[in-house]
Amino acid sequence: MPVHNSSRSAWLYTNLKTTRYRNGDLIPTGLSDTQWQNTTTGAYAIYNDIAQNNNIYGKLYNWYAVADPRELCPTGWHVPSDSEWNQLVKFLDPQADTICLACPQSQIAGGMMKSVGDLQSGTGLWEIPNTGATNSSGFSGLPGGTRYINGSYGEVGDYGYWWSSTPFGTNDAWSRELSYDNGIVNSYYLVKQNGFSVRCIRD
Repeated sequence: MPVHNSSRSAWLYTNLKTTRYRNGDLIPTGLSDTQWQNTTTGAYAIYNDIAQNNNIYGKLYNWYAVADPRELCPTGWHVPSDSEWNQLVKFLDPQADTICLACPQSQIAGGMMKSVGDLQSGTGLWEIPNTGATNSSGFSGLPGGTRYINGSYGEVGDYGYWWSSTPFGTNDAWSRELSYDNGIVNSYYLVKQNGFSVRCIRD
């Protein structure tokens, strides 16, 4: 089931796993740490190169893949802009602050976006305590972690990051973060070489 925001836009409830752009061209992968750090073109990675992580969390794309004119999402869908992320957060929490820059936007919307349960009890994929998680939005956010700019991997189980299509200056772009230890949804501008999860929203 897709989750709907105030503009009646439907979001996919799983992270993107595609290996190709919309036109069929392959997205580069298998980059070494040095290549990942230095590339300014689209690429993806699978967390720790373990296939099961792809099955669970989807792929980690750098922002250059998000911005590529060949497009990541299938026909009829696109990567949400920063504004469209704001609309979703505001729909979930009308008191959310979507004006502030690089800040916690809502104390509760993150919990509404996180999948429930925890690793320790075998009921979910987040580390304990998975604070505030209800998934009442249907977003089913998972802690897919990141591939850092230096090529290393980290934070699976602890944090989920999702790109927007909106750049912030030359080196950064807007993203959203969910955490295992609170119900906050954070808005950050982060370096484009980071590998984050991607969701699609209907055109």
